[in-house]
Amino acid sequence: MDIKKRPNHKIYIQVLRKMSPEERLLKAFELSEFARQLFIHGLRKRFPNLDNEEFKKLLLERLDKCHNRNY
Repeated sequence: MDIKKRPNHKIYIQVLRKMSPEERLLKAFELSEFARQLFIHGLRKRFPNLDNEEFKKLLLERLDKCHNRNY
């Protein structure tokens, strides 16, 4: 099995362990917002001609497909 090398993984874990629970939660929110913005940006690049209303409808449809139905 070929496992991808992660040379900075130990450093990453050390940084996480030094963070308070509040800092880790804030970082999770930050990363979640970043992922959401990337998703929106990519969707807008794929469908540049949609007006705002059509884009919003498409965005909600795509987000619905991504939603984890276990919750």
